[in-house]
Amino acid sequence: MRFVSPKLLSNISKCKKWLNRELSRSSASVSIGDPLAGIRILDMTRILAGPFCTMILGDLGAEVIKVENPNGGDETRNWGPPFINNESAYFISINRNKKSIAIDLKMPQGRDLIKELAVKSDVLVENFVPGKLSSFGLDYDSLKQIAPHLIYCSITGYGSTGPYATRPGFDVIAASMSGLLSITGPEDGEPCKVGVAMTDLATGLYAHGAIMAALLQKMKTGKGQNIDCNLLSTQVSLLANIGSNYLNAGYKANRWGTAHESIVPYQAFRTKDGYVTVGAGSNKQFKVLCEILNVQHLLTDPKFLTNKDRVKNRKILISELNNIFSKQTTQQWMNKFEGCDIPCGPVNKIEQVFNDPQVIHNKMVIDMIHSTAGNIRMTGSAVKYSDINNQGRLPPPSFAEHTDVVLSSVLSYSKDKIQFLRESKVIS
Repeated sequence: MRFVSPKLLSNISKCKKWLNRELSRSSASVSIGDPLAGIRILDMTRILAGPFCTMILGDLGAEVIKVENPNGGDETRNWGPPFINNESAYFISINRNKKSIAIDLKMPQGRDLIKELAVKSDVLVENFVPGKLSSFGLDYDSLKQIAPHLIYCSITGYGSTGPYATRPGFDVIAASMSGLLSITGPEDGEPCKVGVAMTDLATGLYAHGAIMAALLQKMKTGKGQNIDCNLLSTQVSLLANIGSNYLNAGYKANRWGTAHESIVPYQAFRTKDGYVTVGAGSNKQFKVLCEILNVQHLLTDPKFLTNKDRVKNRKILISELNNIFSKQTTQQWMNKFEGCDIPCGPVNKIEQVFNDPQVIHNKMVIDMIHSTAGNIRMTGSAVKYSDINNQGRLPPPSFAEHTDVVLSSVLSYSKDKIQFLRESKVIS
């Protein structure tokens, strides 16, 4: 029989008691099988990084209460076209599994509401410019006094402290300052923005993981803590090998288009009707590639014997391969590469992505019914579990759709009190 330490048994018992306590006070429509069942998130974020973070937490079963400005709400509600029955497709994309309430933070009664909700919540996520919530008495140090259990996650442009702390931050600005734009785009062209806001999205992923870790820590200690995430640090951390090349060898990166600076061939090639991307990351894969393309003579050419040789003589090799790939269609090349040991794929347009057999098989599109937009479709979670349903339970909310139900169910406010707050312009 395996020995289990008393300390471990004690921790397991504490975790069970904590989970049962959280489940008993949550109004979220989730089951105990959801990993974040019973966890309440007070979501004071807008735009993309924060909402993406809280959507993932909502997918995992957390009750997410999205606090919006009474004067229009999250800015992305107005970003478009396209709109579906006046609902922004942009907003829809990152706000499922949330409840929307509208509170005016400029009014003392509105700030009091946030404090009451913070006491009843496990996590608060915000992305205000540093100092803004402090002026409202809603910063971490202030809320810690009344809610020591609260995990408080701040998502900023550059960090909560430092020379740039009070600057407003957007994805493309952080991507510019972190060097991402300088290494993105055609070799001889201008710096390019990535097609989607990867810095925002990656920051949301970091924040989600940080909150999960803090929740585990809270299960051990019963205490909350402050988490600081920012766009600039996220993107600098994601420089990965590019950053390492400079830090350790003084190597300054360049733009390579779809190519790889350290592996050749590894890029997109133009075909008769589009592009196909091929990556030969080893000598073995380069041999297979040459056989498929019927250019075996390249295998004995001293200029291409090793990857180091191929990187040195990149332009000569790529010119020859470009000429070959241009003679057949993308699908013809995909047929030739089928079953071989070389990573390859077509450069799909968005309409092709959602018709791709593997994307369909992976169930990357979910259908929901929105209260005003009607039938909507969303990209689903990239992660699938054997025993967890981390897809959609609640469609993205209409503006202030849940103000009354949240105040009544979470704070036990009466209809008269809610009506008074609405007439006083504290809530919408």
